[in-house]
Amino acid sequence: MAKIKPFKGVRPPRELVTQVASRPYDVLNSDEARAEAEGNPRSLYHIIKPEIDFPVGTDEHDPRVYDKAVENFLRFQKEGWLVQDPDECYYIYAQTMNGRTQYGIVMAAAVEDYMSGAIKKHELTRKDKEEDRMKHVRVNNANIEPVFFAFPDNPALDEIIRTVTAGPAEYDFTAPDGFGHHFWVISDKALTERITEEFAKIPAMYIADGHHRTAAAALVGHERAQANPNHNGTEEYNYFLAVAFPSSHLRIIDYNRVVRDLNGLSPAEFLEKLEFDFIVEDKGTETYHPEALHNFSLYLEGHWYSLTARAGRYDDNDPIGVLDVTISSDLILRDILGIDDLRTSKRIDFVGGIRGLEELKRRVDSGEMAAALALYPVSMKQLMDIADSGAIMPPKTTWFEPKLRSGLVIHKLD
Repeated sequence: MAKIKPFKGVRPPRELVTQVASRPYDVLNSDEARAEAEGNPRSLYHIIKPEIDFPVGTDEHDPRVYDKAVENFLRFQKEGWLVQDPDECYYIYAQTMNGRTQYGIVMAAAVEDYMSGAIKKHELTRKDKEEDRMKHVRVNNANIEPVFFAFPDNPALDEIIRTVTAGPAEYDFTAPDGFGHHFWVISDKALTERITEEFAKIPAMYIADGHHRTAAAALVGHERAQANPNHNGTEEYNYFLAVAFPSSHLRIIDYNRVVRDLNGLSPAEFLEKLEFDFIVEDKGTETYHPEALHNFSLYLEGHWYSLTARAGRYDDNDPIGVLDVTISSDLILRDILGIDDLRTSKRIDFVGGIRGLEELKRRVDSGEMAAALALYPVSMKQLMDIADSGAIMPPKTTWFEPKLRSGLVIHKLD
């Protein structure tokens, strides 16, 4: 059962929210963050990407950088750019992209649910990335950025979301990327109790995006519990910041691949080898999008091709084997191109579908890449089924958009 609680959020005054709010730390590099924060001392990048306050080239893992995050977080509070709510609240956070809005509930999720597996994951995490975010949580004594969860649809929670969002939003703005962000505060005690009770009926929550942040937040909370001889389970460090969306609200966008070379094959030889496992159709120069599961789009030498996996080349009864990322990784990237490890190979790169297939075409046409492969997106049901089975998806399987805006609310660990 999902254990959650309201919390006293630390957040910007309404008139400052657009200056404070930022993209997540891991979707842009230091130079991009420096450019976005230029001339804006209130940008959250000064806390989540504090290397921007040092000379260009400063290592983001330098101890001074973590110290600067703490200094800036304290300064934001002293200046009144971030203010803590007096009461424990839940919050509704909605995002609008291309005219479609998804509504999530902002909560403090339980560390014990992550440790026990009641918060389910579908990706492996890297220890170096976990440790970086753990340091950030430790030094700031706070979850500065939320993690992104999904939960099975619940009619009572849907009704609460509808009721709350019928009223005026606390924040309502469009970010520079064109996505809308809307935020409501729920301080009514009866309503917060109902939310807590409804989540207690939900068997599990699922990490949609932010596996490293989730692991880091939960592990720091677990550390605190182990180190506290008077630990009783009610401490704020037993919880971490999350935004959870009903699964039906979410759409997974395709996550595509570009490869630098054809492993010594000519384009004609590559296409010939593909014929063994795929029905290959030349679609000409017009952009071709995958039409269904097991159908892929290949861009090679100015032409788009449809690749349809032949029957018997994959196992529909295997939740991992049936995934298009597995089919393409095994039958194309490994067997033909000799790319065995997607996590470490320098011969491959990944492009989120939000950039469109034109980005794939551009990278091949420029000569940077030899070929591009577009995949049909994974469904939320597939993601949840895999997490339920305890299996792990291959690398770079899912891409969620829009990303959560950071800085709308922060959770302190005490």
